[in-house]
Amino acid sequence: MAAMSSENHPFPYLQHGSIFNPSEASGALLLIMLGKVSLNIFLLQVRRQKFRETFMGYFCISLALLDLVLLVTMSFLSHFQNLILLGVRFTKYHTCLLAQIAAFTYGILHYPVFVVAGLDYYFTITQSSKSPNVCRKSIYTAVVVFTWISAFLYVLSLPGNSIGLDHSNSAYQCPFYFSSQTYWLSLGMLLIICLVPVFCWSEVVAMVQSIKLTSFENETVLVFPYVPECSPRDCPKHLLTRLLICFIGTWAPFVFLQMLIVLLGAQIPAFIEMNVPWLYFVNSFLVAVAYWMRRRHIELTEVTWDADPFISWKFCFVPFNCEYADEAQKSSSEIANELL
Repeated sequence: MAAMSSENHPFPYLQHGSIFNPSEASGALLLIMLGKVSLNIFLLQVRRQKFRETFMGYFCISLALLDLVLLVTMSFLSHFQNLILLGVRFTKYHTCLLAQIAAFTYGILHYPVFVVAGLDYYFTITQSSKSPNVCRKSIYTAVVVFTWISAFLYVLSLPGNSIGLDHSNSAYQCPFYFSSQTYWLSLGMLLIICLVPVFCWSEVVAMVQSIKLTSFENETVLVFPYVPECSPRDCPKHLLTRLLICFIGTWAPFVFLQMLIVLLGAQIPAFIEMNVPWLYFVNSFLVAVAYWMRRRHIELTEVTWDADPFISWKFCFVPFNCEYADEAQKSSSEIANELL
């Protein structure tokens, strides 16, 4: 089926994808949403529990809750077909309609969330206080609620034929919408990740050549003992290299997945693209950018490294000191033999 032209479409970056009969789409939607909700809950459980509260953290929790509500609602509509509630007759077509509204709402939020989270880190990354701040919590909650309500109301204000079922066809086709916002964000982040090694090639080579395999706190770790004459904060290229190593060391599988999606041009329904793993991937990228941009104003305290629930950025500013761990370490050759 031909996609709706960009001139007539309310969102040029949202396009029709595969089209299904609502009865067929209902089961697929429920399975997809069940998988997404399970992945959201799993990632929220495995993150570090002690980390600084941020806008992105609040938004991820709100997204997980909304996905759960969406799954329960879609399951209810799918099970109780031809239900009349408050004078409205709910059928299997409303399941598809709900998914389309969610697709439009989620599809327009990638850029706003990226910008707001980036500004949040830029202005708060240098703060060393971790004490509860009622005012900040209230602001984050209000901004998250305002973001969701604004997007939802904007989508509902669109013409009915833009987000509703295709009533021109007696079969009531159910299109899946795709957003290009994640594509351009992924492409931009991947370009930066690929350009950093080129820009910092000498630092990358020096750090790779100095790599050592050792044991620290009963765990086998990779150590980069190379330290320039200046401190990391005064050596932009060196700090950028360390930030890249920390980021890739944690998100390498996800970076590879994003490369495949961009290269293959894979299209994922808009209500699936906005998920907790994707947001935390973007979150770590924004934290790294904020650390680098505000490097001269960062205080070297333990609280400073708690902005990210998955990556400890302490390594970037306070290099590993082997002198304090000599008694707990083994030689790299002994560890290599054990691993073999």
